[in-house]
Amino acid sequence: MGDWLELFPEVGSTLADDVDRFWFFLIGLSTFFILLIAGLELYFSIRYRRRSEDEIPLPVRSSVRLEVLWVVIPFVLSMGIFAWGASLYYSIIRVPDEALEIYVVGKQWMWKVQHLEGNREINELHVPVGRKVKLIMTSQDVIHSFYIPAFRLKQDVLPGRYTTLWFEATRPGEYHLFCAEYCGTEHSKMIGRVVAMEPQEYDQWLGGLGAGETMAEAGERLFNQNGCTSCHLADGNGIGPSLVGIFGTEAELEGGGTALVDEAYLRESILNPQAKIVAGYQPVMSSYDGIISEGGVLQIITYIKSLSDVTE
Repeated sequence: MGDWLELFPEVGSTLADDVDRFWFFLIGLSTFFILLIAGLELYFSIRYRRRSEDEIPLPVRSSVRLEVLWVVIPFVLSMGIFAWGASLYYSIIRVPDEALEIYVVGKQWMWKVQHLEGNREINELHVPVGRKVKLIMTSQDVIHSFYIPAFRLKQDVLPGRYTTLWFEATRPGEYHLFCAEYCGTEHSKMIGRVVAMEPQEYDQWLGGLGAGETMAEAGERLFNQNGCTSCHLADGNGIGPSLVGIFGTEAELEGGGTALVDEAYLRESILNPQAKIVAGYQPVMSSYDGIISEGGVLQIITYIKSLSDVTE
């Protein structure tokens, strides 16, 4: 829908047309009421102007029907906008279960991308056309914002937590990638490109770079190098809980309560292990903050997630 006007970037994702339709509706509705109100003001100022100093205006009589009309119409329109906007927001924010996961780390002033197969990119993101892609993103330093105009999507990338973004590219091509949050002196240089490829070409690209170890394999290596295997035994008899099949479950915590074991929980457990202690275990784990990089943390998380996949 945005292709017909050069002021708008090309349409490159399944969500782009929906965003454009909603945007154009809001602009059209606003323009209609601006012109209507301005026109009525001009008409009334001429039609009911005071023609002489002796003229006495007629008394204004209230109309219940008119009062109801200008209450009901804005209410219906506002509720319609809310319902449409909420539905569109839900479509954007809810990540499909079958989406391909790719990890992104923002850093002054570049985008670092890791694919599950082990491929790494800087300021480039290769994705297959016709397949839903989920980006799991975090920042290594300050707030950034991952923005792809052609996909009509933008998501803040925050230090200390994970945010997600999903899309499905509709046609092959190269699309602009920007940081849309001022992040320092070279913010304007934090740009890149999204390369949408046919599925066969994407598979060839994945296999043609000689990526070596996958993210899960790299995570397992870091897991072993940092001595995690001595505490987190697979049979659950270690001084730390077993991590086999733990991802996606509810962990019972000391002092009561539970916590969903997702990417954010695992990251916190690695960098701030005293924050949430699993019931039945002692707070003996030391922090790896500053020891393992954000990219390394993502690799370990991917490895732990793979332990759940094995058990399914």
